[in-house]
Amino acid sequence: MRFTREVMTAWAVMSICDEAERLARDLVAEVSGEPFDVVWIHQSESVQVEVREKSGSTAYGPPADAVAWGVTFTASTRTRWARIDLPGGGPGGGDEWVAETAAGPGWLGFLADASDLLAGTLDPDMVPAIIAQIVVPRLATWCAVYTAEHGAGPLRPAYLWHADEAQIDTLRDLLGETQMPSGEGPAVLHMGEWQSLAFPLTARGRRLGIMCLGRRDRFPDEGLQLAEDLGRRAALAMDNARLYAQQAAANRALQRSLLPPEEPKTPGLDSHVIYEPAGETNEVGGDFYDLFPMREGVWRFAIGDVCGTGPEAAAVTGLARHTLRLLAREGYGVADVVDRLNQAILEEGERARFLTLLHGEITRVSDGLDISLVSAGHPEALRLRPSGVVDTVAQPQSLLGVFPEADFREESVHLAAGDVLLGVTDGVTERRSGSRLLDDDGGLAKLLSECVDLSARAVAERIRRAVQDFAPEPSADDLAILVLRAP
Repeated sequence: MRFTREVMTAWAVMSICDEAERLARDLVAEVSGEPFDVVWIHQSESVQVEVREKSGSTAYGPPADAVAWGVTFTASTRTRWARIDLPGGGPGGGDEWVAETAAGPGWLGFLADASDLLAGTLDPDMVPAIIAQIVVPRLATWCAVYTAEHGAGPLRPAYLWHADEAQIDTLRDLLGETQMPSGEGPAVLHMGEWQSLAFPLTARGRRLGIMCLGRRDRFPDEGLQLAEDLGRRAALAMDNARLYAQQAAANRALQRSLLPPEEPKTPGLDSHVIYEPAGETNEVGGDFYDLFPMREGVWRFAIGDVCGTGPEAAAVTGLARHTLRLLAREGYGVADVVDRLNQAILEEGERARFLTLLHGEITRVSDGLDISLVSAGHPEALRLRPSGVVDTVAQPQSLLGVFPEADFREESVHLAAGDVLLGVTDGVTERRSGSRLLDDDGGLAKLLSECVDLSARAVAERIRRAVQDFAPEPSADDLAILVLRAP
Protein backbone atom coordinates (compact mmCIF):
# COMPACT_ATOMS: atom_id res chain seq x y z
CA MET A 1 0.00 0.00 0.00
CA ARG A 2 2.80 2.37 0.84
CA PHE A 3 4.54 1.57 -2.45
CA THR A 4 1.36 2.24 -4.42
CA ARG A 5 0.81 5.54 -2.62
CA GLU A 6 4.38 6.64 -3.30
CA VAL A 7 4.08 5.77 -6.99
CA MET A 8 0.90 7.75 -7.44
CA THR A 9 2.15 10.66 -5.29
CA ALA A 10 5.29 10.82 -7.43
CA TRP A 11 3.05 11.07 -10.51
CA ALA A 12 1.18 13.99 -8.94
CA VAL A 13 4.29 15.86 -7.80
CA MET A 14 6.25 15.30 -11.01
CA SER A 15 4.58 18.13 -12.92
CA ILE A 16 5.33 20.73 -10.19
CA CYS A 17 8.82 19.55 -9.30
CA ASP A 18 10.52 22.35 -11.24
CA GLU A 19 8.33 25.01 -9.64
CA ALA A 20 8.99 23.68 -6.16
CA GLU A 21 12.73 23.58 -6.77
CA ARG A 22 12.70 27.19 -8.01
CA LEU A 23 10.77 28.12 -4.89
CA ALA A 24 13.41 26.43 -2.73
CA ARG A 25 16.22 28.28 -4.57
CA ASP A 26 14.48 31.62 -3.96
CA LEU A 27 14.23 30.86 -0.26
CA VAL A 28 17.84 29.70 -0.02
CA ALA A 29 19.03 32.87 -1.76
CA GLU A 30 17.92 34.88 1.28
CA VAL A 31 19.86 32.93 3.94
CA SER A 32 22.30 34.87 6.11
CA GLY A 33 25.22 32.47 5.79
CA GLU A 34 24.43 30.32 8.81
CA PRO A 35 23.82 26.57 8.44
CA PHE A 36 20.26 25.81 7.32
CA ASP A 37 17.89 22.98 6.41
CA VAL A 38 15.57 22.76 3.40
CA VAL A 39 12.37 20.79 4.11
CA TRP A 40 9.58 19.79 1.73
CA ILE A 41 6.25 19.07 3.45
CA HIS A 42 3.24 17.53 1.69
CA GLN A 43 0.17 19.27 3.14
CA SER A 44 -2.94 17.66 1.73
CA GLU A 45 -3.40 19.56 -1.55
CA SER A 46 -0.13 21.51 -1.57
CA VAL A 47 3.61 21.30 -1.00
CA GLN A 48 5.21 23.65 1.54
CA VAL A 49 8.93 24.42 1.21
CA GLU A 50 10.71 25.59 4.37
CA VAL A 51 14.23 26.94 4.98
CA ARG A 52 15.18 26.72 8.65
CA GLU A 53 18.16 28.73 9.96
CA LYS A 54 19.28 30.50 13.10
CA SER A 55 17.29 33.65 13.96
CA GLY A 56 18.19 36.75 12.02
CA SER A 57 16.63 39.99 10.91
CA THR A 58 17.06 39.82 7.14
CA ALA A 59 14.09 41.30 5.30
CA TYR A 60 11.96 38.83 3.40
CA GLY A 61 9.47 39.20 0.55
CA PRO A 62 7.17 36.72 -1.18
CA PRO A 63 8.89 34.35 -3.67
CA ALA A 64 7.50 34.17 -7.15
CA ASP A 65 4.75 31.56 -7.79
CA ALA A 66 4.01 31.10 -4.05
CA VAL A 67 0.32 30.98 -3.13
CA ALA A 68 1.16 31.59 0.55
CA TRP A 69 4.31 32.59 2.43
CA GLY A 70 5.51 33.69 5.82
CA VAL A 71 8.16 33.70 8.54
CA THR A 72 7.98 32.00 11.93
CA PHE A 73 10.42 32.24 14.83
CA THR A 74 11.44 30.17 17.82
CA ALA A 75 14.05 30.99 20.47
CA SER A 76 16.87 29.87 18.18
CA THR A 77 15.42 29.29 14.73
CA ARG A 78 13.90 31.33 11.95
CA THR A 79 11.80 29.39 9.45
CA ARG A 80 10.91 31.02 6.14
CA TRP A 81 8.29 29.12 4.16
CA ALA A 82 6.26 29.27 1.01
CA ARG A 83 3.56 27.00 -0.37
CA ILE A 84 2.66 25.87 -3.89
CA ASP A 85 -0.47 23.93 -4.88
CA LEU A 86 -0.34 20.35 -6.10
CA PRO A 87 -2.16 19.61 -9.36
CA GLY A 88 -5.77 19.11 -8.43
CA GLY A 89 -5.26 20.65 -5.01
CA GLY A 90 -5.83 24.33 -5.63
CA PRO A 91 -8.93 25.73 -7.30
CA GLY A 92 -8.90 24.83 -10.96
CA GLY A 93 -5.53 23.05 -10.78
CA GLY A 94 -6.96 19.59 -11.17
CA ASP A 95 -9.40 20.79 -13.82
CA GLU A 96 -6.55 22.08 -15.99
CA TRP A 97 -4.69 18.77 -15.72
CA VAL A 98 -7.83 16.76 -16.49
CA ALA A 99 -8.71 18.97 -19.46
CA GLU A 100 -5.20 18.64 -20.92
CA THR A 101 -4.74 14.92 -20.38
CA ALA A 102 -8.29 13.82 -21.28
CA ALA A 103 -7.65 14.80 -24.89
CA GLY A 104 -4.02 13.73 -25.05
CA PRO A 105 -1.71 10.79 -24.48
CA GLY A 106 -1.07 11.65 -20.81
CA TRP A 107 -4.33 10.14 -19.62
CA LEU A 108 -3.77 6.99 -21.68
CA GLY A 109 -0.43 6.57 -19.92
CA PHE A 110 -2.06 7.17 -16.55
CA LEU A 111 -4.77 4.61 -17.27
CA ALA A 112 -2.17 2.12 -18.47
CA ASP A 113 -0.18 2.55 -15.24
CA ALA A 114 -3.36 2.26 -13.21
CA SER A 115 -4.29 -0.96 -15.03
CA ASP A 116 -0.84 -2.40 -14.33
CA LEU A 117 -1.19 -1.60 -10.63
CA LEU A 118 -4.65 -3.14 -10.48
CA ALA A 119 -3.53 -6.25 -12.34
CA GLY A 120 -0.52 -6.62 -10.05
CA THR A 121 -2.51 -8.23 -7.25
CA LEU A 122 -5.10 -10.99 -7.01
CA ASP A 123 -5.89 -10.25 -3.37
CA PRO A 124 -9.52 -9.01 -3.20
CA ASP A 125 -8.69 -6.92 -0.11
CA MET A 126 -5.86 -5.08 -1.85
CA VAL A 127 -7.76 -4.00 -4.98
CA PRO A 128 -9.95 -1.38 -3.20
CA ALA A 129 -6.84 0.13 -1.58
CA ILE A 130 -5.14 0.46 -4.96
CA ILE A 131 -8.27 2.01 -6.50
CA ALA A 132 -8.44 4.71 -3.81
CA GLN A 133 -4.76 5.56 -4.00
CA ILE A 134 -4.87 5.85 -7.79
CA VAL A 135 -7.76 8.33 -7.66
CA VAL A 136 -6.31 10.59 -4.94
CA PRO A 137 -5.16 13.31 -5.60
CA ARG A 138 -5.51 13.34 -9.39
CA LEU A 139 -9.28 13.16 -9.69
CA ALA A 140 -10.50 13.86 -6.16
CA THR A 141 -9.44 14.90 -2.68
CA TRP A 142 -10.72 11.63 -1.24
CA CYS A 143 -11.99 8.28 -2.40
CA ALA A 144 -14.04 5.60 -0.64
CA VAL A 145 -14.60 2.12 -2.06
CA TYR A 146 -17.54 -0.02 -0.98
CA THR A 147 -17.89 -3.69 -1.93
CA ALA A 148 -20.64 -6.30 -1.74
CA GLU A 149 -19.91 -9.62 -0.04
CA HIS A 150 -19.33 -12.29 -2.71
CA GLY A 151 -20.51 -9.87 -5.37
CA ALA A 152 -24.02 -9.59 -3.87
CA GLY A 153 -25.78 -8.33 -0.78
CA PRO A 154 -25.41 -5.06 1.14
CA LEU A 155 -22.46 -2.76 0.58
CA ARG A 156 -19.74 -2.55 3.19
CA PRO A 157 -16.83 -0.07 3.42
CA ALA A 158 -13.66 -1.67 2.02
CA TYR A 159 -11.16 1.21 1.90
CA LEU A 160 -11.05 4.98 2.47
CA TRP A 161 -8.27 7.37 1.48
CA HIS A 162 -7.94 11.13 1.86
CA ALA A 163 -5.16 13.43 0.65
CA ASP A 164 -4.90 14.65 4.23
CA GLU A 165 -4.62 11.56 6.43
CA ALA A 166 -5.72 13.55 9.48
CA GLN A 167 -9.18 13.96 7.90
CA ILE A 168 -9.84 10.23 7.35
CA ASP A 169 -11.64 9.60 10.65
CA THR A 170 -13.90 12.62 10.21
CA LEU A 171 -14.68 11.60 6.65
CA ARG A 172 -15.43 8.03 7.73
CA ASP A 173 -18.02 9.31 10.23
CA LEU A 174 -19.60 11.52 7.56
CA LEU A 175 -19.80 8.65 5.08
CA GLY A 176 -21.38 6.48 7.76
CA GLU A 177 -24.31 8.91 7.86
CA THR A 178 -24.66 9.03 4.07
CA GLN A 179 -27.07 6.85 2.10
CA MET A 180 -25.22 4.96 -0.63
CA PRO A 181 -26.98 4.84 -4.03
CA SER A 182 -28.23 1.57 -5.51
CA GLY A 183 -28.65 2.64 -9.12
CA GLU A 184 -26.68 1.44 -12.14
CA GLY A 185 -25.19 4.80 -13.13
CA PRO A 186 -23.19 7.63 -11.49
CA ALA A 187 -25.05 9.33 -8.64
CA VAL A 188 -24.63 12.46 -6.51
CA LEU A 189 -23.95 12.03 -2.79
CA HIS A 190 -25.26 14.73 -0.44
CA MET A 191 -22.36 15.35 1.94
CA GLY A 192 -22.46 18.98 3.04
CA GLU A 193 -19.68 21.08 1.53
CA TRP A 194 -18.19 18.20 -0.44
CA GLN A 195 -18.98 17.76 -4.12
CA SER A 196 -19.35 13.97 -4.01
CA LEU A 197 -20.13 11.39 -6.68
CA ALA A 198 -20.61 7.63 -6.60
CA PHE A 199 -19.65 5.42 -9.56
CA PRO A 200 -20.87 1.80 -9.70
CA LEU A 201 -18.20 -0.90 -10.01
CA THR A 202 -19.79 -3.35 -12.45
CA ALA A 203 -18.06 -6.23 -14.22
CA ARG A 204 -19.49 -9.12 -16.26
CA GLY A 205 -23.01 -7.96 -15.49
CA ARG A 206 -22.45 -8.10 -11.72
CA ARG A 207 -22.48 -5.04 -9.45
CA LEU A 208 -19.47 -5.50 -7.15
CA GLY A 209 -19.58 -2.18 -5.29
CA ILE A 210 -19.24 1.55 -5.73
CA MET A 211 -16.39 4.07 -5.90
CA CYS A 212 -17.15 7.38 -4.13
CA LEU A 213 -15.14 10.52 -4.96
CA GLY A 214 -15.19 13.92 -3.29
CA ARG A 215 -13.62 17.36 -3.77
CA ARG A 216 -14.31 20.92 -2.66
CA ASP A 217 -15.03 22.35 -6.11
CA ARG A 218 -17.12 21.04 -9.02
CA PHE A 219 -16.02 17.96 -10.94
CA PRO A 220 -15.16 18.87 -14.55
CA ASP A 221 -17.02 16.97 -17.26
CA GLU A 222 -13.79 15.40 -18.49
CA GLY A 223 -13.08 14.18 -14.97
CA LEU A 224 -16.41 12.34 -14.85
CA GLN A 225 -15.58 10.49 -18.06
CA LEU A 226 -12.16 9.59 -16.77
CA ALA A 227 -13.55 8.38 -13.45
CA GLU A 228 -16.07 6.16 -15.25
CA ASP A 229 -13.30 4.66 -17.39
CA LEU A 230 -11.16 3.99 -14.34
CA GLY A 231 -14.18 2.52 -12.54
CA ARG A 232 -14.71 -0.04 -15.29
CA ARG A 233 -11.08 -1.14 -15.15
CA ALA A 234 -11.18 -1.25 -11.36
CA ALA A 235 -14.35 -3.38 -11.37
CA LEU A 236 -12.80 -5.88 -13.77
CA ALA A 237 -9.69 -6.16 -11.58
CA MET A 238 -11.88 -6.61 -8.51
CA ASP A 239 -13.90 -9.36 -10.19
CA ASN A 240 -10.76 -11.17 -11.36
CA ALA A 241 -9.38 -11.09 -7.82
CA ARG A 242 -12.68 -12.35 -6.42
CA LEU A 243 -12.86 -15.26 -8.87
CA TYR A 244 -9.22 -16.15 -8.25
CA ALA A 245 -9.76 -16.16 -4.47
CA GLN A 246 -12.83 -18.38 -4.81
CA GLN A 247 -10.96 -20.86 -7.00
CA ALA A 248 -7.99 -20.91 -4.65
CA ALA A 249 -10.28 -21.53 -1.65
CA ALA A 250 -12.04 -24.37 -3.48
CA ASN A 251 -8.67 -25.92 -4.38
CA ARG A 252 -7.49 -25.77 -0.79
CA ALA A 253 -10.71 -27.27 0.54
CA LEU A 254 -10.58 -30.11 -1.99
CA GLN A 255 -6.91 -30.74 -1.25
CA ARG A 256 -7.60 -30.98 2.48
CA SER A 257 -10.38 -33.51 1.82
CA LEU A 258 -7.94 -35.76 -0.05
CA LEU A 259 -5.43 -35.97 2.80
CA PRO A 260 -5.68 -37.50 6.27
CA PRO A 261 -7.73 -35.26 8.58
CA GLU A 262 -4.82 -34.84 10.98
CA GLU A 263 -1.12 -35.54 11.41
CA PRO A 264 -0.63 -39.33 11.68
CA LYS A 265 -0.31 -40.47 15.31
CA THR A 266 1.76 -43.64 15.64
CA PRO A 267 2.76 -44.23 19.28
CA GLY A 268 5.56 -46.77 19.41
CA LEU A 269 6.54 -46.12 15.78
CA ASP A 270 9.11 -43.53 14.66
CA SER A 271 7.57 -42.09 11.49
CA HIS A 272 7.25 -38.84 9.60
CA VAL A 273 5.39 -37.65 6.51
CA ILE A 274 6.01 -34.58 4.33
CA TYR A 275 3.53 -33.50 1.69
CA GLU A 276 3.90 -30.42 -0.53
CA PRO A 277 1.47 -29.81 -3.41
CA ALA A 278 2.85 -27.88 -6.37
CA GLY A 279 1.41 -24.53 -7.48
CA GLU A 280 1.10 -21.05 -5.99
CA THR A 281 -2.39 -21.77 -4.65
CA ASN A 282 -1.66 -25.35 -3.55
CA GLU A 283 -3.50 -26.63 -6.61
CA VAL A 284 -5.08 -30.01 -6.10
CA GLY A 285 -2.81 -32.71 -7.43
CA GLY A 286 -2.19 -36.40 -7.70
CA ASP A 287 0.14 -37.22 -4.80
CA PHE A 288 -1.30 -38.59 -1.57
CA TYR A 289 -0.32 -40.47 1.57
CA ASP A 290 -1.91 -42.20 4.53
CA LEU A 291 -0.69 -43.76 7.78
CA PHE A 292 -3.19 -45.10 10.28
CA PRO A 293 -3.41 -47.72 13.08
CA MET A 294 -5.15 -51.06 12.57
CA ARG A 295 -4.83 -52.47 16.08
CA GLU A 296 -2.27 -52.47 18.87
CA GLY A 297 1.20 -52.62 17.31
CA VAL A 298 -0.08 -52.80 13.69
CA TRP A 299 -0.37 -49.93 11.19
CA ARG A 300 -1.11 -49.50 7.49
CA PHE A 301 0.61 -46.98 5.24
CA ALA A 302 0.24 -45.83 1.65
CA ILE A 303 1.98 -43.34 -0.59
CA GLY A 304 0.80 -42.87 -4.17
CA ASP A 305 0.86 -40.70 -7.26
CA VAL A 306 -1.97 -40.27 -9.78
CA CYS A 307 -0.98 -39.37 -13.33
CA GLY A 308 -1.59 -35.67 -13.91
CA THR A 309 -2.80 -32.77 -11.75
CA GLY A 310 -5.96 -30.79 -11.29
CA PRO A 311 -9.52 -31.92 -10.55
CA GLU A 312 -9.35 -35.05 -12.75
CA ALA A 313 -6.32 -36.37 -10.88
CA ALA A 314 -7.83 -35.28 -7.57
CA ALA A 315 -10.92 -37.39 -8.21
CA VAL A 316 -8.77 -40.55 -8.53
CA THR A 317 -6.69 -39.45 -5.53
CA GLY A 318 -9.81 -39.28 -3.35
CA LEU A 319 -11.03 -42.64 -4.64
CA ALA A 320 -7.68 -44.30 -3.91
CA ARG A 321 -7.14 -42.99 -0.37
CA HIS A 322 -10.66 -43.62 0.86
CA THR A 323 -10.85 -47.06 -0.78
CA LEU A 324 -7.52 -48.07 0.76
CA ARG A 325 -8.56 -47.11 4.26
CA LEU A 326 -12.03 -48.66 3.98
CA LEU A 327 -10.76 -52.02 2.64
CA ALA A 328 -8.00 -52.15 5.23
CA ARG A 329 -10.52 -51.54 8.01
CA GLU A 330 -12.59 -54.39 6.59
CA GLY A 331 -9.66 -56.76 7.11
CA TYR A 332 -8.39 -57.22 3.56
CA GLY A 333 -4.72 -58.04 3.15
CA VAL A 334 -2.27 -55.72 1.44
CA ALA A 335 -2.34 -57.46 -1.94
CA ASP A 336 -6.13 -57.81 -1.86
CA VAL A 337 -6.52 -54.10 -1.15
CA VAL A 338 -4.32 -53.18 -4.11
CA ASP A 339 -6.16 -55.64 -6.39
CA ARG A 340 -9.58 -54.23 -5.50
CA LEU A 341 -8.35 -50.67 -5.86
CA ASN A 342 -7.12 -51.55 -9.37
CA GLN A 343 -10.60 -52.79 -10.27
CA ALA A 344 -12.25 -49.71 -8.78
CA ILE A 345 -10.07 -47.40 -10.86
CA LEU A 346 -10.76 -49.36 -14.06
CA GLU A 347 -14.49 -49.06 -13.41
CA GLU A 348 -14.14 -45.27 -13.63
CA GLY A 349 -13.93 -45.68 -17.40
CA GLU A 350 -12.81 -42.56 -19.26
CA ARG A 351 -12.30 -40.73 -15.97
CA ALA A 352 -9.73 -43.31 -14.83
CA ARG A 353 -6.09 -42.31 -14.39
CA PHE A 354 -2.94 -44.38 -14.00
CA LEU A 355 -1.84 -44.67 -10.38
CA THR A 356 1.43 -45.73 -8.77
CA LEU A 357 1.18 -46.95 -5.21
CA LEU A 358 3.33 -48.22 -2.35
CA HIS A 359 1.05 -49.86 0.21
CA GLY A 360 2.03 -51.92 3.23
CA GLU A 361 1.25 -53.17 6.71
CA ILE A 362 3.65 -52.61 9.63
CA THR A 363 3.81 -54.98 12.59
CA ARG A 364 5.93 -54.23 15.63
CA VAL A 365 7.98 -57.25 16.79
CA SER A 366 10.57 -57.76 19.50
CA ASP A 367 13.56 -57.06 17.27
CA GLY A 368 12.17 -54.28 15.04
CA LEU A 369 9.39 -54.06 12.46
CA ASP A 370 7.97 -56.61 10.02
CA ILE A 371 6.48 -55.03 6.89
CA SER A 372 4.45 -56.67 4.13
CA LEU A 373 4.10 -54.41 1.11
CA VAL A 374 3.23 -54.08 -2.58
CA SER A 375 4.89 -51.62 -4.96
CA ALA A 376 2.50 -51.04 -7.88
CA GLY A 377 4.72 -49.23 -10.40
CA HIS A 378 5.92 -46.85 -7.68
CA PRO A 379 9.46 -45.45 -7.30
CA GLU A 380 11.61 -47.95 -5.41
CA ALA A 381 11.30 -48.08 -1.63
CA LEU A 382 14.74 -47.87 0.01
CA ARG A 383 16.05 -49.32 3.25
CA LEU A 384 18.94 -47.73 5.14
CA ARG A 385 21.01 -49.90 7.48
CA PRO A 386 22.87 -48.44 10.49
CA SER A 387 26.07 -49.30 8.61
CA GLY A 388 25.13 -46.82 5.84
CA VAL A 389 24.23 -49.51 3.29
CA VAL A 390 21.12 -48.74 1.20
CA ASP A 391 19.14 -51.38 -0.71
CA THR A 392 15.74 -51.68 -2.39
CA VAL A 393 13.06 -53.68 -0.60
CA ALA A 394 10.26 -54.27 -3.12
CA GLN A 395 10.12 -55.16 -6.82
CA PRO A 396 7.88 -52.91 -8.93
CA GLN A 397 4.67 -54.54 -10.13
CA SER A 398 1.97 -53.34 -12.52
CA LEU A 399 0.57 -49.83 -12.44
CA LEU A 400 -2.99 -49.50 -11.21
CA GLY A 401 -5.71 -48.61 -13.70
CA VAL A 402 -3.99 -50.33 -16.68
CA PHE A 403 -4.51 -54.10 -16.71
CA PRO A 404 -7.69 -55.71 -15.32
CA GLU A 405 -5.93 -59.07 -15.10
CA ALA A 406 -3.01 -57.77 -13.02
CA ASP A 407 -2.14 -60.06 -10.11
CA PHE A 408 -0.47 -58.41 -7.13
CA ARG A 409 1.65 -60.23 -4.58
CA GLU A 410 2.95 -59.18 -1.20
CA GLU A 411 6.63 -58.97 -0.33
CA SER A 412 8.07 -59.05 3.16
CA VAL A 413 10.85 -56.94 4.62
CA HIS A 414 12.24 -56.74 8.13
CA LEU A 415 13.52 -53.52 9.66
CA ALA A 416 15.97 -54.29 12.43
CA ALA A 417 16.71 -51.75 15.16
CA GLY A 418 17.88 -48.50 13.57
CA ASP A 419 16.82 -49.44 10.01
CA VAL A 420 14.98 -46.79 7.99
CA LEU A 421 12.42 -47.32 5.21
CA LEU A 422 11.97 -44.45 2.73
CA GLY A 423 9.09 -44.08 0.29
CA VAL A 424 8.77 -41.07 -2.05
CA THR A 425 6.80 -39.95 -5.09
CA ASP A 426 8.33 -38.90 -8.40
CA GLY A 427 8.29 -35.28 -7.23
CA VAL A 428 11.50 -36.33 -5.44
CA THR A 429 13.12 -38.79 -7.85
CA GLU A 430 12.35 -36.72 -10.97
CA ARG A 431 13.28 -33.32 -9.57
CA ARG A 432 15.00 -31.71 -12.55
CA SER A 433 17.95 -29.36 -12.89
CA GLY A 434 18.65 -28.80 -16.56
CA SER A 435 19.01 -32.25 -18.11
CA ARG A 436 19.77 -33.98 -14.78
CA LEU A 437 17.34 -35.70 -12.42
CA LEU A 438 17.90 -35.98 -8.68
CA ASP A 439 17.83 -39.79 -8.82
CA ASP A 440 20.29 -40.12 -11.71
CA ASP A 441 23.07 -42.57 -10.84
CA GLY A 442 21.35 -43.53 -7.59
CA GLY A 443 21.20 -39.97 -6.29
CA LEU A 444 18.39 -40.64 -3.81
CA ALA A 445 20.19 -43.68 -2.36
CA LYS A 446 23.31 -41.57 -1.87
CA LEU A 447 21.29 -38.94 -0.02
CA LEU A 448 19.73 -41.59 2.20
CA SER A 449 23.11 -43.14 3.01
CA GLU A 450 24.08 -39.86 4.68
CA CYS A 451 21.16 -40.11 7.14
CA VAL A 452 22.53 -42.78 9.48
CA ASP A 453 21.45 -42.34 13.12
CA LEU A 454 18.89 -39.65 12.21
CA SER A 455 15.28 -39.77 13.37
CA ALA A 456 12.47 -40.32 10.87
CA ARG A 457 11.66 -36.59 10.94
CA ALA A 458 15.29 -35.61 10.37
CA VAL A 459 15.59 -38.03 7.44
CA ALA A 460 12.43 -36.63 5.81
CA GLU A 461 13.58 -33.03 6.28
CA ARG A 462 17.03 -33.86 4.87
CA ILE A 463 15.44 -35.30 1.72
CA ARG A 464 13.09 -32.33 1.32
CA ARG A 465 15.93 -29.85 1.67
CA ALA A 466 17.96 -31.74 -0.95
CA VAL A 467 15.00 -31.59 -3.35
CA GLN A 468 14.64 -27.84 -2.84
CA ASP A 469 18.36 -27.19 -3.27
CA PHE A 470 18.73 -29.39 -6.35
CA ALA A 471 17.42 -26.67 -8.70
CA PRO A 472 16.91 -22.89 -8.29
CA GLU A 473 13.37 -22.82 -9.68
CA PRO A 474 10.34 -24.07 -7.69
CA SER A 475 9.25 -27.64 -8.28
CA ALA A 476 6.45 -28.14 -10.79
CA ASP A 477 5.37 -31.47 -9.29
CA ASP A 478 3.76 -32.53 -6.05
CA LEU A 479 6.02 -34.07 -3.44
CA ALA A 480 5.36 -36.73 -0.81
CA ILE A 481 7.90 -38.35 1.53
CA LEU A 482 7.17 -41.17 4.00
CA VAL A 483 9.84 -42.34 6.45
CA LEU A 484 9.58 -45.26 8.91
CA ARG A 485 12.34 -46.09 11.40
CA ALA A 486 12.55 -49.17 13.59
CA PRO A 487 13.14 -48.23 17.23
